[in-house]
Amino acid sequence: MILRNMTKSNLIYLGIAALLLFLPMIITGSTKFMITQIFVFAIFAMSYDLLLGYTGIISFGHAMFFGIGAYSTAIFMDHFDSSLIALFIAILVAVLFAALVSFIVGMLTLRLKTHFYAMLTLAFAGLFLVAAEKMRWLTRGNDGFTIKAPEILRDSTTIYIISLISLVLIFFGLRRLTNSPFGRVLVAIRENEHRTESLGYNVLHYKVLVTVISGVVASLAGVLYILSLRFVNTGVFGTDLTIDVLLMTIIGGVGTLVGPIIGAALIELAHDWISGLANVHWIFERWLILYGIVYILMVIFFPLGIVGTIREKFSGRKKSKNNAKQKAS
Repeated sequence: MILRNMTKSNLIYLGIAALLLFLPMIITGSTKFMITQIFVFAIFAMSYDLLLGYTGIISFGHAMFFGIGAYSTAIFMDHFDSSLIALFIAILVAVLFAALVSFIVGMLTLRLKTHFYAMLTLAFAGLFLVAAEKMRWLTRGNDGFTIKAPEILRDSTTIYIISLISLVLIFFGLRRLTNSPFGRVLVAIRENEHRTESLGYNVLHYKVLVTVISGVVASLAGVLYILSLRFVNTGVFGTDLTIDVLLMTIIGGVGTLVGPIIGAALIELAHDWISGLANVHWIFERWLILYGIVYILMVIFFPLGIVGTIREKFSGRKKSKNNAKQKAS
């Protein structure tokens, strides 16, 4: 009954997830870790797509929510035991702290428009980065520190499965959210904020709420990141992390949810492949330049992102076929 009520696309997504579930049986440890990182950053990218793709909010400080999730969990686990109960409490603290910070940031900055909001979020992220650097007694600064995860989570296959299940649940949850009346209001705000406000919607409340949801999802990605790596330093608050998630969203296709997952996979694979070539020839030591070239080519050939461009071409062909049928009739 449940399968009968599901759409064809949902069944395809579940089928892919089922295949990925059995993938650890045939892959090595390093490959398993890289795919786990793809799952983590796919969740992070979807949280950013909720802002950029569906609401039209550009943020340059989205990494602070990721860092809050990572550091809150790591600090809590470092000061208490490594039991599952302590982990659950740490995750709860991370989520609540990220929700509180995102609410405060949203209330203080979302009245501003476009680049003003983007620059203020960058400033807030900078404050968290400086605080993490200065409070070495708590964060160990840029040196970072390792944590002891619960024994059941020390197996890479377990972390892989948990990250995959988290990705699937968050994907379908956000998909349900964006297809709801709430999601349609977000799209209306993206298309024309003034018109949406004139229709009687409190735009600020919607923007703050979506910022809180996005911050919480990003913090969960940070939690999974620290559990998979079991090490954290101030790099989780870095601007380069926000740039990475921005590229993942744009390359995959904004406003699609599937796009950021594809973008995360491509960016992580390209990063791993190009940086690995540095051992082959000296020219590849400047892998960031090649990384930039790959991004430029993607923007040229896929201006709406991979998923967005494919959808546009598919819808264009469908329209032309329908017009041809109407003319023939």
